[in-house]
Amino acid sequence: MGNFVVIGTQWGDEGKGKIVDLLAEFADYVVRFQGGNNAGHTMVVNGEQFISHLVPSGIIQNKVCFIGNGLVVDPEVLVSEINYLISKGVKVTPDHLRISEKAQVIMPYHKSLDHAREARKGDMKIGTTGRGIGPCYEDKASRVGIRFLELLNPERFAETVRTVLHEKNFQLKNYFGVDEVDPESVIKEYMGYADILAPYIADTSVEIMMGIMAGKNVLFEGAQGTHLDIDHGTYPFVTSSSCVSGNACCGSGVGPKDITGVIGIVKAYTTRVGAGPFPTELLDETGDYIQEKGAEFGATTGRRRRCGWLDMVILNNAGRLNGLTGIVITKMDVLGGLETLKICTGYEYNGKIMETFPADLDVLAQCKPIYEEHPGWEEDISKITRFKDLPLNAKRYVQRVEELSRVPVDIVSVGPGREETIVINNPFA
Repeated sequence: MGNFVVIGTQWGDEGKGKIVDLLAEFADYVVRFQGGNNAGHTMVVNGEQFISHLVPSGIIQNKVCFIGNGLVVDPEVLVSEINYLISKGVKVTPDHLRISEKAQVIMPYHKSLDHAREARKGDMKIGTTGRGIGPCYEDKASRVGIRFLELLNPERFAETVRTVLHEKNFQLKNYFGVDEVDPESVIKEYMGYADILAPYIADTSVEIMMGIMAGKNVLFEGAQGTHLDIDHGTYPFVTSSSCVSGNACCGSGVGPKDITGVIGIVKAYTTRVGAGPFPTELLDETGDYIQEKGAEFGATTGRRRRCGWLDMVILNNAGRLNGLTGIVITKMDVLGGLETLKICTGYEYNGKIMETFPADLDVLAQCKPIYEEHPGWEEDISKITRFKDLPLNAKRYVQRVEELSRVPVDIVSVGPGREETIVINNPFA
């Protein structure tokens, strides 16, 4: 037993939602520690699909879930998501969901700025979801952000909104040439959200720590992936928060001594949504096959995901940055039917072999993946629940990932359902 961080090792969309839902059975608390509703987690339970953007995946398992101080939260989206989950029979009372009083509030002007900037960039756009995530994190760093704590103080909230919008509206109107945002309508709208969400708001750092001291098991749920990290990702084609395991402490208010291990989620292949470098991208029939069989569309945006072979350079980069103690391979079933599989083990750049991930995107753009080939398998593996029952070539593929990463593979996912999983080692056992 213990406290584990679940993070994505690629560019997000690795299947973290399913794994958090699976492991939540053994946890008491599930904590989301970064990002906003620019992320989406999809869970399939008894054939029924659940999608969450802010509420931690553990809510499906009736666990106490926390939205940490490291998040930026759109109250409109959160209220809608709570109502959606309740309509599907999920308990989302203040006893089941806690929101950090220090989490930042996404405001309408954040979304207006997000859209206006992307439109102005044209072909140079980053590929933001337009949810206001980046502008909200900017205001947090500029110390003009609004926390959930301020939602509970109507006079302070109104004063801050009017003050901030004086500058934001000047920018929206005079630089971007778009409509201004009316402060009074914003104040009225958000006071309505405050009335609904007030019972959920708490000092979550203290509550989580009290639980840990009482022997509770905690699962820390990351969003996006390591290579979308604001510091360590393919900058500037990144998100606006830190996605690596170290931020589980900062974004939830616990100390590193309380983390037992870090579980990295990796697809059996690689995907990416939006713009940015992608060394192993497949722009051919194989890429289309993986995209179609894997139903690779973003849970948040619905955008088609770019697909490519598994890249061990980025997986090993994630292993180092996150201190991985275990790996979960997802969507193994998608590779079934391919005669030959490839794994990228390094990059060739200017006649030299690189085994580490370059920060310079101009260098990365010139890197050619070095592949080793592996035979595929034809069998449907979606009903297999024991590793020893996998086809020989599937087992060898998993074992090769383990060898190249030097991190044990704990779980292999062979389908979207909770039951379509091979547990080799339960980290909570």
